Formats: sequence, C-alpha cells, structure tokens
Amino acid sequence: MLRNVVSSTIGAAAVTMALTGADPAMAQGRLDARYAVTLAGLPIGKGAWVIDIAENQFTAAASGATSGLLRAFASGQGSGASRGLIVGGTPVPASFAASVTTSKKTEEIRMTLGSGDVKEFAITPEPEPDPNSDRIPVTPAHRRGVSDPMTASLVRVPGNGNPLAPQACPATVPVFDGRIRYNLQFAYKRMERVRADKGYEGQAVVCAVYFVPLAGYIPSRSSIKYLASQRDMEVWLAPIAATRVLVPFRISIPTPIGLGVMQATQFVSIPQPRAAAVSPKTQ
Repeated sequence: MLRNVVSSTIGAAAVTMALTGADPAMAQGRLDARYAVTLAGLPIGKGAWVIDIAENQFTAAASGATSGLLRAFASGQGSGASRGLIVGGTPVPASFAASVTTSKKTEEIRMTLGSGDVKEFAITPEPEPDPNSDRIPVTPAHRRGVSDPMTASLVRVPGNGNPLAPQACPATVPVFDGRIRYNLQFAYKRMERVRADKGYEGQAVVCAVYFVPLAGYIPSRSSIKYLASQRDMEVWLAPIAATRVLVPFRISIPTPIGLGVMQATQFVSIPQPRAAAVSPKTQ
C-alpha cells in the first residue's frame, strides 16, 4: 500500500495545490531532485524528479523503483510525466502519462486535460469489466475541475511575500489519477529546517494531509479505509528557486508495520532565464 501511495506522489504523485497570485514572469526555475523511500527505517525505493517552470509553460518528469530488501519480494519500477501551461502564475495541466511495471505486468495511464477538466483518458491494458464490484463509478462530473497527481504536487503560493508560510497549505485539492477521484485536504502544522545531502538547506512548510476518496474505489478495501482514516500523514514543502512554487521535500505516511517516509537526498533548484519560456505550439 505504501509503495502505491508513494509512486503516485513521486512517480505519478499524490499532493497538490494550484493557487493564484504574483507576477507569472517571475515563475521560472528548474528542480533536479532525488528521493529515498524507507519503511520502518529500511530502504525500499528510490526516485528522481525533474521540474522545469518557464514563463508560460511547465514540464515535470519522475521515475522510481523498488530497492533494498523489498526487491527480493516485489520488484517494480514506474515513471510519470506532466506538462501544461502557466496561467496567471499557476500550473494548469494539459497532459499526463504514467507507466508502472511489476514482475506480473506493465500498465500505462494517459490523460489529456483542458482548463482543469479531463478531456480524454485511457488505461492500457484496458481493465476487465467487473459487473459484480461495488466500486463507486467515476462520472463525467468527477472529471471536472481536477488536476493530475503530478501537477497536483506543484504548490503555487499566492501573494508577494515569503512563500514559506502557513498559506502554502491549502484547504482542498481535487485529483484524478486515471482510476480514482479523490480530494487531498491540508492543514498547516509547523515549520521545519531541512537539509539535503546535495542542494537545498533551509525552511520547509509542514502540512497535515488527509485523503478523501470520492469515486473509482471499492469502499470495502482495507487499504482505502486505512488511508482515509489516517490523521498523521505529513508533507514537507520546499521552494523551487526564483518561483513561488513549492514541492514535496519529505512525505511521511504511517503504516501498520512502521512509518513510511519519502525524503529528498538531492534537491537542487536554479533560476531559469526568461528565454527558457517556449510556447508549447512550437515544440
């Protein structure tokens, strides 16, 4: 269960918040991050995340794989990518793709979005019909006003002051990952000082995270019940240089066998010159 949550966060991720404010011309930066995933203190995975924010567009790409002792029991790897426009300083997704490979199969999810609405989405191979399932169906209404999991991890903080502030934790973020429609609810907890082995050292905003499933899930599933009942999940947000965008530096999720943690070991961000902004139509 932890691996599924973590992969949707860094590989095709779980946490976000698109907010408005500030001069969009200022939002130009690049992040090259590496993450380590542990469960009860034992290494179980690694991931990488590269984000480019230009004047009028953004791209984000992530990959991850199991490691350490977990590979002996359940090997797997995944990747994900999202791209879109910067509208009023806010990342607005246009496309999302994710691929997860295990020892049993490879599954791909693709979505196209416009103005926050899912226009098309597909899962390959197509899931087999399950007429006897009590899965709550995803309706067209559930696919409106949402973000994909990766864009959902780009936190746009409004205003002109220091973005490392309590307002970085928004109230509710609507997410559709191609299967499940859920909300992530956030609440400010505290500030922490963090230090990556390479790159960022400074303050991080710590938000409590609450998972609220809405559709596309089976209510009787123990993993869904467990996540929805959790009140101790946290995300620690750190800034991308020269922008008002924060992204996860650390995520912690309690599990029945110990604390699951994804934490940056490298978090290198640099400002991007305005010339880096290129219209998606020219690509």
